[in-house]
Amino acid sequence: MTFDQIDYQILALLQADAQTTQVEIADAVGLSQPAVADRVRKLEERGAILGYVARLDPRLMGNDIRAFVGVRIAHPRHHDAFIRKILEVEEVLECHRVAGLDSYLLKVVTRNTETLDQLISETLRRIAGVTRTHTIVVLSTVKEVTCIPLPAPPPRRRRKEAAA
Repeated sequence: MTFDQIDYQILALLQADAQTTQVEIADAVGLSQPAVADRVRKLEERGAILGYVARLDPRLMGNDIRAFVGVRIAHPRHHDAFIRKILEVEEVLECHRVAGLDSYLLKVVTRNTETLDQLISETLRRIAGVTRTHTIVVLSTVKEVTCIPLPAPPPRRRRKEAAA
């Protein structure tokens, strides 16, 4: 799947602010609004754009604890059931299958240490096949971004070089 320089510009603008209007994008990339609308639709259809969200401050929403939880699964036969259960747990923001001592790494957000304890003890450790969890509580966040690094567009050739 290939993208051109304008596709990357559109993606960068939408990553920076998903509320950027198609008119603003058109002005920034030098296309008409209908051309931008068509490109955005194609980027969505091709799966480059997965969706649009509003980023919320977890603490202002009453979630004072962010943590990363490593989970070890005893045997591969338990993976499907684990995944099905994790998809139902709203406190789990991310779930990654990883290499190393753990089978999965979860990013979780919860109201306080009591609810974190309940999540670990009453939910995660009770899933069939879970043999171990270890938790790292976030004290402060230095960097948290959602922008995916995009490839640098190839340099534009000058007209003389293009004509030669």
